[in-house]
Amino acid sequence: MMTTSKFDATQLPATLVRGTPAYGKAYQAFAEVLYRTNILSDPWLYGEERFLLEPILISETQQQALYTAAEAIGKVYDELAELVWRQPDYLDTFFGLTPYQKLMWLTSGGRWHFIARLDVFEEHGGGIKICEMNSDTPSGEAEAVLLNDLLHKRVPHARNPNANFEDTFITALLAAYHADVREPKEKPTIGIIYPTDLPEDLSMILLYKSWFERRGFTVVLGSPLNLRKTKNALCLFSQPIDIAIRHYKTDWWGEREPVWLDEEDYPDPYPMHRELLAMLEAEEEGRVSVLNPFGAVLTQNKLTMAFLWKYRAAFSPESQAAIQAYIPETHRLVDMDIETLLCEQEKWVLKSDYGCEGAEVIIGKFTTPTSWKLSLEQAIKERWVAQRFFEAECLKRGGIANFGVYLIGGKACGFYTRVSHTATDYTTPCAAVFIDSSIN
Repeated sequence: MMTTSKFDATQLPATLVRGTPAYGKAYQAFAEVLYRTNILSDPWLYGEERFLLEPILISETQQQALYTAAEAIGKVYDELAELVWRQPDYLDTFFGLTPYQKLMWLTSGGRWHFIARLDVFEEHGGGIKICEMNSDTPSGEAEAVLLNDLLHKRVPHARNPNANFEDTFITALLAAYHADVREPKEKPTIGIIYPTDLPEDLSMILLYKSWFERRGFTVVLGSPLNLRKTKNALCLFSQPIDIAIRHYKTDWWGEREPVWLDEEDYPDPYPMHRELLAMLEAEEEGRVSVLNPFGAVLTQNKLTMAFLWKYRAAFSPESQAAIQAYIPETHRLVDMDIETLLCEQEKWVLKSDYGCEGAEVIIGKFTTPTSWKLSLEQAIKERWVAQRFFEAECLKRGGIANFGVYLIGGKACGFYTRVSHTATDYTTPCAAVFIDSSIN
């Protein structure tokens, strides 16, 4: 059972400086409370503190600007999905999807969204930039919700933007379920499908499980290998499920291919044929709601950002303006002049099509010329994009805030914020964000 009642954020020192004995003592007390949640069990990662005890305070205007940008790009991606659905030739001619990736997209009906998280930055000198969107298996929900809950008393005058995340999530999930299946039940059984051999997102899985069980839902946890289809149901182990929360990346369901010329083949490169077909067939029969839908195989692909720039004229005027304002200039690497990228190293960032959490991201400004040149030589160019580097605004206390804005059903509903000095990755510490109406 989750409990945070023994932690009193008001007892923290007024000024907290990381690395000092006072901070270490305060963090130890904080870590003990995290353990007692029975959800977050990793307050340290590789010996470093995973969480910041000093919240970030932003104004109502800042929150609205960040939310507006995220929602605008969500609408852009909805247009992109509709455009590619009408013109499926792009799957081959622009995106180069594999056969099983195309299967996922073509059986989705163009549906791609239930929950997404966008990496949103305030730009130095003004403006907002969104460098990517995780529309496939967005994580960080446990950190976002629990950290804000624990630290809210430290700034009681401020508003918690994540306070309604749980209710918003549950309401939207049940609405999607009722829209997807032919004979919805009052209490559907929920299966959470995730890579059981990887612990990184276990806290999110446990948080979801606690939310559902508190409302009386039956919850089953398992990996894709535990799926099977019967005549009348999709089963996880032997339990029929009605909602499949898919926290297993779309590019792992299909063919797994290297993104580097000198990279070894995956030990398990073949698609999950049986498991994928079980999901797709049950979904097609209206027996299960899959969230996020498998159509996220397209929107998760970072080549979409290059598509937005190359085919801006095909989008609505509102979306064209949003692309120009919020998405950094992005091109497929195969369309770029390599000599230009070598000469303008500090102006560009390389990203693979399905890399996540900072993996397969090479920032020219923070990379040696030798590594940059080698990356350009060894990258399988059809699988990469080059995105123009932008200077993010630094916080007054130091570091750059990656305001991860969650969208549920296209509406912004909270932050998962990490503070870094270079690129954001899994080790980047998390910070609570609160809205202070006294800030102009």
